[in-house]
Amino acid sequence: MLEPLRQGLPPLDPAAVSNAASCALPPRYEAVRDARRFTRRTLDGWDTGDRFDDVCLVVSELVTNALRHALPADTPRHGERNGPVRLHLMRWTERLVCAVRDPSHDSPVARETDDFSAESGRGLFLVDSFSDSWGWHPLAGTLNGKVVWALFRLQKPDGTAEQVFE
Repeated sequence: MLEPLRQGLPPLDPAAVSNAASCALPPRYEAVRDARRFTRRTLDGWDTGDRFDDVCLVVSELVTNALRHALPADTPRHGERNGPVRLHLMRWTERLVCAVRDPSHDSPVARETDDFSAESGRGLFLVDSFSDSWGWHPLAGTLNGKVVWALFRLQKPDGTAEQVFE
């Protein structure tokens, strides 16, 4: 799952993850609020508040997209506590990854829109604007669907940002 995160950055060692957390989200729109609360509690515990607003906005957009576009039309939107959408947060010393897993194999599509006052259609534009990198890939093996992820560079303990290699 981590291979696509190497774009322009030093290699990620899966064994070097310093923190990881995940939660299952029910197939209803209130799950977006639950995802933000989970993200706030998790990031507060990891002391990564310098990117909190950006991360929370991106988590909201990724979860909303999964609920709106990746679930089959006949998925019940109430009653279930755990659902087919899962939020993963992984932190390395200088990077944070938010990944949302859903059951769809369809690629996320950024819609071109000039109407920034529209209530929908800007989700992936916001993800691209507020994260340092994002992408998606299909799942393999026993897992079905795809993962859409966003990467955030965090401040080093000395207050500097990680260098990006082009």
